[in-house]
Amino acid sequence: MTASKSIYLETLPPDLDRDALPAHIAVIMDGNGRWAKRQGLPRFMGHRRGVDALKDLLRCCKDWGVGALTAYAFSTENWGRPLEEVEFLMALFERVLRRELQEMMAEDVKIRFVGNLKALPPSLQDEIARSMDDTKDNRGIQFTVATNYGGRQEILNACRAIASRVKEGTLHVEQIDEAVFEQNLYTAGLPAPDLLIRTSGEMRISNFLLWQMAYAEIYVTQTAWPDFDRTEFHRALLSYQQRDRRFGKVKM
Repeated sequence: MTASKSIYLETLPPDLDRDALPAHIAVIMDGNGRWAKRQGLPRFMGHRRGVDALKDLLRCCKDWGVGALTAYAFSTENWGRPLEEVEFLMALFERVLRRELQEMMAEDVKIRFVGNLKALPPSLQDEIARSMDDTKDNRGIQFTVATNYGGRQEILNACRAIASRVKEGTLHVEQIDEAVFEQNLYTAGLPAPDLLIRTSGEMRISNFLLWQMAYAEIYVTQTAWPDFDRTEFHRALLSYQQRDRRFGKVKM
């Protein structure tokens, strides 16, 4: 895992409360292409730099005591990008997985992929399956990668799965509650995110974890993803710890 320029923040900064850290952070890694354009570089260079930023954020979460990180790597809508860019991204995902698996094992990372994985290239599917199988017993940070993921599609798939069980007679309509619904999502068994970080200034959630994000705090920064380092992450956590999380309730 390559360190970023802010690797000096190896331990939790003293102005952060360890007991008030988000247990689960989700990130929308936006701005790779715009970053590359500003540097006079091809778009693929932004994606390469974005991988380094993600690796350091994962390491930082581990160092600081955040238990789960979910990254939006490729949406169902991203297939509409130029073919050359899509092919590069698929090859990049596969190459990074193959290269980083040994280190993720050493770091005790448990990796999980969510989304419509069957639509991905077969060789990438093989690498994904291998990485999940090899790390399934790890007890460190839970690292979830949303790939070919769409929140609406996930909800529709859950509805179909529940409807099939009702049709088969293995589930009664009266038994359907939030817990049953969540068991049929891609993210079953993973706690809902406490904090969503979106880079590059866009003020939307882009079909990401629509069910799971119901009470997540949202932090948006103008910083493009390749420049999102530990200093930026520190700012996001400071903002999060200043929020009053009431979950719809009123404090008396």
